[in-house]
Amino acid sequence: MTLPPLTEATGELSRAEVARYSRHLIIPDVGMAGQKRLKNAKVLVIGAGGLGSPTLMYLAAAGVGTIGIVDFDTVDESNLQRQVIHGQSDIGVPKAVSAKNSMLEINPYITVRTHEFALDNENAVDLFAQYDLILDGADNFATRYLVNDAAILAGKPYVWGSIYRFEGQVSVFWENAPDGRGINYRDLYPQAPPPGMVPSCAEGGVLGILCATIGSIMGTEAIKLICGIGETLLGRLMVYDALEMTFRTVRIRKDPLGAKVTELIDYDDFCGVVSDEAQAAAIGSTLTPAELKARLDAGDDVALIDVRDPVEWDIVHLDGATLIPKGDFESGAGLGRLPQDRPVVLYCRTGVRSAEVLAMLKGAGFANASHLQGGITAWAQTVDPSMPVY
Repeated sequence: MTLPPLTEATGELSRAEVARYSRHLIIPDVGMAGQKRLKNAKVLVIGAGGLGSPTLMYLAAAGVGTIGIVDFDTVDESNLQRQVIHGQSDIGVPKAVSAKNSMLEINPYITVRTHEFALDNENAVDLFAQYDLILDGADNFATRYLVNDAAILAGKPYVWGSIYRFEGQVSVFWENAPDGRGINYRDLYPQAPPPGMVPSCAEGGVLGILCATIGSIMGTEAIKLICGIGETLLGRLMVYDALEMTFRTVRIRKDPLGAKVTELIDYDDFCGVVSDEAQAAAIGSTLTPAELKARLDAGDDVALIDVRDPVEWDIVHLDGATLIPKGDFESGAGLGRLPQDRPVVLYCRTGVRSAEVLAMLKGAGFANASHLQGGITAWAQTVDPSMPVY
């Protein structure tokens, strides 16, 4: 069922705009009316990263009149493998600024607003109220639930996308949809997964070109919603597998037991970025990079255990360490490989996975176990700047 368009087909297109958008104008389902709707639309994109990059560029090229960007990060060299809106000369530049420059180079007839701050409970609802449509390309569960709840409170539809390794997902959520098909993200995922259950892209990786596929689908859904054409993904989840080159859709139904969203909550607490067990285990058993270096320099006989995946080990690891992936501890096989005669020091990329494994070791009786605060990333930043950072 086609939804009503989000914007009015008012105003006029200039002669230059008619020339620019001519391939849109000759499509009967778009035409002059659809292009005017795009020009009048205000779309907010969360993140100028992997998903935001292709989405922002195509929304700009399509002639969406006002595009907002929420991103407080700066461009890093590791972003360039997939965040194609940025270039080598943009390293160190705020992502929102870099993205704006690229978008205006694509289309000078649009307005780009930059919101260089972290989306939070204090600003989300008011910010969303300024736009017709939200596109969520966030890479963490806390932000995804915040976007969902803020969109409900602001009465706005939003397009959601997610990527991991070779797989992507896209859907449209609109609790207050005018046709009665009210669906929100909590109907698909009522609860966030347990901490550490779903690795982030930084931990698990993502095929760069996957961003283009999922981002372009998100942009397509945005255009359909604005113009009121076609059948959107409202009430459906699209799943893309790049290795198998398959698309499939799954019907999403309203959760009859789902609680009504009436206010914003503590999303870090709700999503449990680090489990309570891991936080408790880390108290008094956490070493800073400087403290670990001092112990190693003093000749302390400690067992360095790397709990990352083998592919991460191949990129970089600490000298003298032994690789025992977190999954081996979860299966129980890892415990038997630990030395019993010396203290164990765990490390991962940022300290999250090692804290989770530390909780397992404490529960198994390894009282002398500890972990490296900030992981190998912090070690590279403070102890060994020549070490590769990924």
